[in-house]
Amino acid sequence: MKNVSSVLLISALAFNYSCTTTMKTNDIKQEIPVPDASLSSNPFMKKSKLQYEAPEFDKIKNEHFKPAFEFGLKQHDAEILKIANNSEAPTFENTIVALEKSGEVLKRAVIVFSNLTSANTNPTLQALDEEYAPIFAAHSDKMYLNENLYKRIKSISENGLDSESKRLVQFYKQNFEIAGANLSMADKEKLKQVNQEMASLSTQYSNKLLEARKQGGVFFSDVKELDGLSADEIAAAASDAKNAGKEGQYLLALQNTTQQPLLQNLKNRATREKLFKASWTRAEKSDANDTRETIEKLVKLRLKKAQILGKKSFAEWKLQDQMAKNPEAATKLMNQIATPAVETARREAKDIQDLIDQQKGGFKVEPWDWNFYAEQVRKAKYDLDENQIKPYFEITTVLEKGVFFAAEKFYGLTFKKRTDLPVYHPDVVTYEVFDHDGKSIAIYFLDFYTRDSKNGGAWMSNFVEQSYLLGTKPVIVNCYNYQKPAPGKPSLISYDDVTTIFHEFGHSIHGMFASQKYPSLSGTNVPRDFVEFPSQINEHWALDPVVLKNYALHYETKQPIPQTLVDKIKKAATFNQGYMTTELVSAAALDMDWHTVTNESQLTPVLDFEKQSLANHGFTLATVPPRYHTPYFAHIWGGGYSAGYYAYLWSETLDNDAWEWISKNGGLTRENGDRFRKYILSVGNSVDLNQAFRDFTGHDPDIKPLLRNRGFIK
Repeated sequence: MKNVSSVLLISALAFNYSCTTTMKTNDIKQEIPVPDASLSSNPFMKKSKLQYEAPEFDKIKNEHFKPAFEFGLKQHDAEILKIANNSEAPTFENTIVALEKSGEVLKRAVIVFSNLTSANTNPTLQALDEEYAPIFAAHSDKMYLNENLYKRIKSISENGLDSESKRLVQFYKQNFEIAGANLSMADKEKLKQVNQEMASLSTQYSNKLLEARKQGGVFFSDVKELDGLSADEIAAAASDAKNAGKEGQYLLALQNTTQQPLLQNLKNRATREKLFKASWTRAEKSDANDTRETIEKLVKLRLKKAQILGKKSFAEWKLQDQMAKNPEAATKLMNQIATPAVETARREAKDIQDLIDQQKGGFKVEPWDWNFYAEQVRKAKYDLDENQIKPYFEITTVLEKGVFFAAEKFYGLTFKKRTDLPVYHPDVVTYEVFDHDGKSIAIYFLDFYTRDSKNGGAWMSNFVEQSYLLGTKPVIVNCYNYQKPAPGKPSLISYDDVTTIFHEFGHSIHGMFASQKYPSLSGTNVPRDFVEFPSQINEHWALDPVVLKNYALHYETKQPIPQTLVDKIKKAATFNQGYMTTELVSAAALDMDWHTVTNESQLTPVLDFEKQSLANHGFTLATVPPRYHTPYFAHIWGGGYSAGYYAYLWSETLDNDAWEWISKNGGLTRENGDRFRKYILSVGNSVDLNQAFRDFTGHDPDIKPLLRNRGFIK
């Protein structure tokens, strides 16, 4: 996913990276603070001297953030007031461009802080996060609810502006209006209070969930309970337990999703049940890490915010600037996918139950059984064993000979490993990215392994965004949560994990190919239901014959994966799609239900609300739980995807339709790559994205390719 932490503050800063301390205008006196001697050693006070302004992680320490926040807030406040109170007539340059250039120090500090609190946090950073979340929210409101500033923006003429500049004016007008610029003074004050409370609660939620995941791992004392795991997986579990202070035991740590990857191999049913239930209940134990009360407060505040802003529901307010435009359109899409998905999942459940009965299991399939028996069904139907193919997917080989290779063939990119740039954790590796003409275009950080200090899931984020106005190039990071192997052992991953690496790199490609003047419109700063499109389409290269042959190499013999296994993978491509689609759509529907309530009386306790929501949408197959259970649905309570989890399905519709076009027009060719780059990857949010899709494919999006890809229709 695209990381959207600190959304409120980043929005307030208009996604900018640079500022000026003087303006060539006859504005009223407004002193812009400059750093004093006490801040001279703070690395956030000036641009990094590293290539492309990559963060100086070797200099950045915990104690640098608070002074940078304090100074940055003061400086940005002064810059905003200077723009808002300028006595000259409003122009594009003295208002919009000035906003794009404001907030240099604050933005620099926040973007690093946001990434560290996601990828390598600690108690000091967590405390700062909770302290400053409401402060940043209030700062955002100072900008968006500034009446003088809004009046200036509204009065700016688009005459004579180029197309991107016109788009930027429209972007600012819409953002200010969505944020409440048209409200009365009394309602603005109410909104400010709600925004601050929401920011505090969202940060509290994230911190609780991080600890809940850390504490939720399951310890086992007898290695027999782990029957089915590989020797390397058992060694890693022993190492994790030792690091947790329980030498001689085995720790199965939790990952972000409901289902846990190891469930497909664990033969002991009691072990599977214990691991699944630990995952499901991680954040509902009535302890300090229980998130339910926080969620209930957040939902009420989000409804209150929507009502202050004149909308019936939070979703109605949130989707105004998305491709879907309204909750009804998003729900329509989900319903189109849900019905065939559930029907398919029921057939899959019968296959699994039949297998259990054949083996005289004597029990009805439960959620913790699904992956274990589904893997056996896959072996029986397609003669495909996940453990047969894992040795061909060594993580660094997948990256360099798969993901990078596909990017070279399709776009002409090349990559050079860098060991001279400082990183925020020893596991992080760095690459420099070169375009087809040999010119350097980006720096790419990569962080593969899970740890207690990292949020769950996988994501892409920017340390620096591209902008011709500011003269900046992209500095990008991809984060994952793969189990770190025992020392000296290879990191072997599943095919699903392979597609995740291709997916997240698709976000990175989107950021690398940004070609905008203005940072607010650059790269991945697009609607949520479009941002997953480039990442999802990149997944398809994982099975391209040319790409697969290059990276699917046995980690010991270095021999390529046999064609017989490749054929099995392809034949099994639609296997278990009913399950996987149902768990995704049910989570998306659950998210939308939480955010389409129009009255507090519709709200019930968290677990009751979820149960009723799933039943209302027909998700009554108990063996297929949602991909995220409400208490640990980090995307929507702490990750910025509130009322937006449907975006994965919306984007997947675009992805499958565009992929059909690519497949029918030659597949992995530079010509197709250049076309996709021109119309999709390089335009940022500077054009109408619906039109951009039509320009690429020649037609409006069609859901049928998605349904075909999932095996729901022929």
